[in-house]
Amino acid sequence: MAMMARQAWPLDQAWLADWTYAHRGLHDKDTCENSPAAFRGAIAAGLGIECDVQASGDGEAMVFHDWVLDRLTAETGALRERSADELAQVALKSGGTIPRLSEFLALVGGRVPVLIEVKSKKDAEWKPLARSVANALSRYNGPAAVMSFDPRIVRWFSKTLPMRPRGLVTGRGEKQRLAFAVERAMAVVHARPTFIACDIRDLPEPALDRYRRRGMPLLTWTVRSRELMARARLHADAAIAEGAGLS
Repeated sequence: MAMMARQAWPLDQAWLADWTYAHRGLHDKDTCENSPAAFRGAIAAGLGIECDVQASGDGEAMVFHDWVLDRLTAETGALRERSADELAQVALKSGGTIPRLSEFLALVGGRVPVLIEVKSKKDAEWKPLARSVANALSRYNGPAAVMSFDPRIVRWFSKTLPMRPRGLVTGRGEKQRLAFAVERAMAVVHARPTFIACDIRDLPEPALDRYRRRGMPLLTWTVRSRELMARARLHADAAIAEGAGLS
């Protein structure tokens, strides 16, 4: 990856650019995303790991992307309707069960770096989940960073775990370019991130180049092809990839 001068980077986050990250672990049609098997596969392949965390009904961080169980398990309903103990017994379709964040970190054991995306909704309380993530990371010695689309969460981690890298996740989607640029700039000011993780479709982008020149590493998601990986290598410091993007 193209990289900035490392001495410009705050905290201990130079490692962010040394890895390609398997998006939700190394998963395929036979291995569920965010599953223990996907994480073991990423470790065996020498890849960093990006994962998602959602809150259980009792506020514990569970490694799972969706708000509901339906897509990846035989169960239905929202995660927030079940306790951590109940969710830990829910079988994933490819085998294994939904991991607690503490179990995921124990599995990785510092062998590869991890990116933990903290999920949120405007109408849902997020602080119990953030506290659970902070508690797990306070006991973890390996390279790990938190990130979120939610500027409130990134700012909270700037105060609570100031020595862990924290990233603002961004993506323009269908928004108008100028309106999104203003929204992103305001979010960066509020969130106080130490890195940014942007949608690969938004690259190249002069504003993101400026953040990099100011010492803020740029990660990019989700890289799903060799062509997108080539773009990531030109315009970002590290890729969060899956499928053909990892080939």
